[in-house]
Amino acid sequence: MLSSDGFIKNNINKFATFYRLVDVAIIQLSLFISISLYNITFSKDLFLLSLIAIIGFSFFAEMFALYRSWRDGFFKEIIFNATLSWTVAFSLILIYIFFSQASLEYSRVVIAIWFVLTCFLLFAWRLGFGLFLRKIRRKGLNTRSVAIIGVTKEGQRLAKQILEHPETGFRLKAVFDDREESRLPEVFHGDLQGKVSDGVERARLNEFDVVYIALPLTAEKRITEILHSLGNTTVNVQLVPNLFMYSMMSASMAQIGDIQTISVYCNPMRGTYALIKRIEDVVLSSIILTIIAIPLMIIAVAVKVTSKGPVIFKQDRYGLNGKSIKVWKFRSMTVTENTDVVTQATKNDARITPLGAFLRRTSLDELPQFINVLQGRMSVVGPRPHAVAHNEQYRKAVDYYMLRHKIKPGITGWAQINGWRGETDTIEKMEMRIKYDLDYIRRWSLWFDVKIVFYTIFRSFTDKNAY
Repeated sequence: MLSSDGFIKNNINKFATFYRLVDVAIIQLSLFISISLYNITFSKDLFLLSLIAIIGFSFFAEMFALYRSWRDGFFKEIIFNATLSWTVAFSLILIYIFFSQASLEYSRVVIAIWFVLTCFLLFAWRLGFGLFLRKIRRKGLNTRSVAIIGVTKEGQRLAKQILEHPETGFRLKAVFDDREESRLPEVFHGDLQGKVSDGVERARLNEFDVVYIALPLTAEKRITEILHSLGNTTVNVQLVPNLFMYSMMSASMAQIGDIQTISVYCNPMRGTYALIKRIEDVVLSSIILTIIAIPLMIIAVAVKVTSKGPVIFKQDRYGLNGKSIKVWKFRSMTVTENTDVVTQATKNDARITPLGAFLRRTSLDELPQFINVLQGRMSVVGPRPHAVAHNEQYRKAVDYYMLRHKIKPGITGWAQINGWRGETDTIEKMEMRIKYDLDYIRRWSLWFDVKIVFYTIFRSFTDKNAY
């Protein structure tokens, strides 16, 4: 009988205690190296700083799940979270120094060296240890034998990832399915070693470390039967639900009393992530607006003298959670449509002014939207906002269309740098744009945003889809 008080947790790293001790040692060692370079004696004041640093780093490291298993990937995220944990913890040190009015007692150079050296060592030892683990896993050490039950699309994707990434330490030993081999995808030919009952029996004999059940969630009864059978084994059992692959943006747990729930459609930018995203937006938009202040004035004057109408065109679009916002653009057309019917711009559109054509082709018409970002209505990077009329049209035709509004719209996005910008004259084009938008939401990270901004700068002036 299954227990009703289970709880879903992060994948725990069996070396987590060792990692914590190494991190604490690095923070302390870096401080000793920093003060020794300037012949400073370790005092009780420096001890207090190191204590604040260690407690702060340990707290934020747990908050960012820094000590989860590396075996399952996400190495870049772990490096990022380690750096972020140390940066936030170090800010506590700076705050303490400032408010304690003890800044004159500490060498600013020593404090700076401590910060940089700790960052470097936190990164270096993880990289070195990660490379060491990859090396020994490729040689067959520190590995886990894996079996897959169910030759579904998810099972195929899982098998492909295991086979293509031996550095994870997973080794695919067998595949089990109740269908005949001749009816299975070719990728599994030779791996199929029997029916599901055979896989359960071999799990009882401890031939596998992990068994993945890759059956559709609609097969609830069958999954329950398999779980019941595997309950008499010591194998680690994991589910690969197909629902999570495309329709769910970010999985997180919630709890009401003794009942756990899984959030499927929710805003992934919550808590610390929302704060990081907002800081990124404020910093980037402030810097960019400072740089483009003069070009903004020149463009504004040019728009005013070359055609009749307002300089700034404000259009109703959907923002976070589908709430209406005013998106600013330099007017590039002879019309300012903002009604229930909005005609998309097309190639050689007669409504586009000569100056407007240049502004749209180079994306300069979007520059006022950095003011929207500073206002908090938009983000620098995110799904591009569509006119309300287009939203109402496509939400009925494209699956999961409105999920793109679970985060703030952006000036540039993952879809745009992959070529899905401009006119969407077919449902297929909009489907591809939505596919990239939802992929961005699932994969979001600060470094991912930096990558998109970098590509946007170099592609804006050569984008053939902008008109």
